[in-house]
Amino acid sequence: MGCCETDHDHDESEFMECAKVGQKIKHFTLEAFDPTEGGFCEVDSEKILNARKWLILFFYPADFTFVCPTELADLAASHATLKKLGAEVVSVSTDSKFVHLAWKTDERLLQDVKFLMAADPAGHVSRFFDVWDEETGMDLRGTFIINPEGVLVSSEVNFYNVGRNAEELVRKMEANVYLAKHPAEACPAKWSPGDKTLTPGADLVGKVYEALNPE
Repeated sequence: MGCCETDHDHDESEFMECAKVGQKIKHFTLEAFDPTEGGFCEVDSEKILNARKWLILFFYPADFTFVCPTELADLAASHATLKKLGAEVVSVSTDSKFVHLAWKTDERLLQDVKFLMAADPAGHVSRFFDVWDEETGMDLRGTFIINPEGVLVSSEVNFYNVGRNAEELVRKMEANVYLAKHPAEACPAKWSPGDKTLTPGADLVGKVYEALNPE
């Protein structure tokens, strides 16, 4: 992918570290189209995080393609829920902000999209999140959740031909928001709000079934 390379010669000193789960992301800005206001704006990761919001980045290959509008429409259906959980949702592709505007206007599947549509034509942010495809100049389908402290807590990357499910993104956001308030606990598979959690410790070793299925 070459995601950790700069645009210069491949000198070792010019390689930058890519985003890693559990570590803080670097500050970035992107131009964007704002469907709610109908104009252009800037996405500033530092401002979003300083406002104590979670940040969801939703990378996709390109505007005016086929799977992508179905994904953004699905994400739009969960946008209100994600906002209530404290998240700022930003979709990102390598198209320009002007192409975003045209696509939003033309594609009926996008009629309910209200989240910011960011432009990364040079691929700088896409490289940092390891979704940039050097051969095509497009992004893979990457979803990233960053907590208000700027730490990347969730990363998912799909190839071009597999669309994502926003319901699972909501579930992961719910789990991460819960764990931010209950750091000693852990959420098992398929956890959703109201389900039992696990508290790791010596007493739990080999007894997970009993913990999840009390008599």
